[in-house]
Formats: sequence, structure tokens, C-alpha cells
Amino acid sequence: MSDSTPALQRYRIGVSACLVGAPVRFDGGHKHDDFVEALAGVADLVTVCPEMELGLGTPRESMRLVREDGLITLRAPRSGRDLTDGMRQYAQRKAAAIAAWDLDGFIVKKDSPSCGMERVRVYDHNGVAQRSGRGLFTEALMAAHPLLVVEEEGRLRDPTLRENFLVRIAAHRAVRRLFAGEWRLGELVAFHSSIKLELLAHSTTAYRALGRLVAHGKRMPRAELAAAYARGLLEALARVPSTGTHVNVMQHIAGYFSRILSGDERSELAELIAEYQEERVPRTSPLTLLRHHARKSGDAYLARQTYLQRAASRSRSPACSLSLSGTSIDRRISPARVAPHRR
Repeated sequence: MSDSTPALQRYRIGVSACLVGAPVRFDGGHKHDDFVEALAGVADLVTVCPEMELGLGTPRESMRLVREDGLITLRAPRSGRDLTDGMRQYAQRKAAAIAAWDLDGFIVKKDSPSCGMERVRVYDHNGVAQRSGRGLFTEALMAAHPLLVVEEEGRLRDPTLRENFLVRIAAHRAVRRLFAGEWRLGELVAFHSSIKLELLAHSTTAYRALGRLVAHGKRMPRAELAAAYARGLLEALARVPSTGTHVNVMQHIAGYFSRILSGDERSELAELIAEYQEERVPRTSPLTLLRHHARKSGDAYLARQTYLQRAASRSRSPACSLSLSGTSIDRRISPARVAPHRR
């Protein structure tokens, strides 16, 4: 990993073009999204519209996914035009080209027969739809880049999923930086040490498995170790933490300095964690107190934990905060900076 890499860099996120307000939909409209606009404060947005790049123009016929003889096809129902081969060929070319874009994540348009990530309507020969499909472009994108963080703008309206998306793209950037060029095992050990509590909030199984992987790292070829660690980390972070797992991490943190707290301080902390568990206070309330006690304790391990660093960013600007392994970016909504897609 190069020591010359700046600590703070803008992220790069692919986006369905209609979400930034581009008039590319079939009816000439757009689907401007406020969260995508907010992300422009910390990221360069690289836009894609499969239909426009396929030369379909706007306005155009609407399209839908249709199941025919067990296969998913892309049809324009009014004219009956079959767009399947053209879209699949385009999607495969585009997905391959995206490898050079250095993306940290991708936000796609929900329900779109080209861009939807899940539960896209698939029609049968009688015109009856089931929400079981995935857009053809997004299908090719996720197949070509299985570790890329992909989400739909609809799901990102959920605050929990939105926060987890930010954690995941920060992790994607951090782990790629870690393994860029030559790297030392000690760097992996230090990185893993800094995200242990974050991992514990997402998956106790992955927390243990990645710990064993790092501990036995000397026995593995470097490329194999890097690939296994990146895959394990990003798959673990895709699991959304629950209130219970957060409580488990908070109690784990409290154990590091409980001996130096007074009886009243221990009671105050325990009560605040219990109130969060009962959903009477937000998570930032016990985390702020935990950060205070961790800082007073002088514990070096806790000081490095991204779980606590991210809590600080979230308390200052919940609209858009990214923090992982020393990289903390915290800005509010700003005017969109959008990089045009290239054919």
C-alpha cells in the first residue's frame, strides 16, 4: 500500500443517470433523488443509462422483463420488439469497462428492467407479473464485480440500509487501498485490528473467521490471502446490524474500562445502553458516552476502532458520513458534482 495516498479522497460512485435528474427515462422525465444529491458532497458520481447508451433515445417505448421458455427476455410490449440480445451484449461490455472506473459503489434505479437490483417485475405470457427479476445491466454488473457495493435508491430511503451502504463503500475503498501494490502482513493486521468492533456488529461468525484468517496469514500466498480477506470483509458488512448486535458491541466496549469507572458512571452507561435497546434513545446517545470513557481510559485499541470513529462522524452529520480505518469524510448536502458516463 502506497504511503503517499492522501488520507482524504473523494469517493467514486456509479449512478443510474435518471437519479441525478438527467431526463433519460422512457417518458423524457427523470427520478432525481435527494440522497444521491447529498452523496455528491463526498463523491464524484459517474452516470450510466443503459437505454440511452443502447441508442433507444427518449421518449421511447416502455420495456419490461418477460419470461419465455424459462428465459428472461427484454421486450417493448406495445411493438413486441425484442431488445434482449442488444441489452445483454451492451451490459457485458459496459460491466467490463467499469473495471477501469475505480468505483467504490453503484446506486441503481429500482424496478427498472435494465437497472433494478431486486424484485423487478417479470411478466409471463398472460401478462401476469411476479417481482422476481433483476435488471439486465445490473445483473451483468454484479456478476462482473461481485465485491462492488450495489444498492437501489429505493432501499436507501431506509436510514439503516443507508448507513450500512456508507459503511460498505468506505470499506470497499479502504480494503482496495490496503491491497494496492505491495503490502505487508503487518498492515493487514493493523487494518483488521481497527475494524474488529465494526465486524462484531455485523457478524460474530465473520468476526471469528476473519480473525483466524489474519492469524494464519503467513501460511497463505499473498494474493490468495488478500482475495479471501476482501471477500469475507465485504460479505460480512453486507449483513445489516441489529439493535441486539449493537448492544453486544457496546457492552463489549464497556468491558475495557469498567474497572476505572465509578459505580454511578457504570450505572449511567448501563442505563443508557438499556434505553437504546428499548428504542427510547438513539444509538448516538450511548456511543457518545462510550467514546468519552474510551478517550479518558487512554486505551489504544479502542482509539483505533472505526466503530467509535464513525459514531463521532454520525453525530456531527448524519446526512452523509463515511469513516473507516482512518478515513473520515463528513459533509452535508452540496451541489452535485457529476462525471458524465463515457460510451
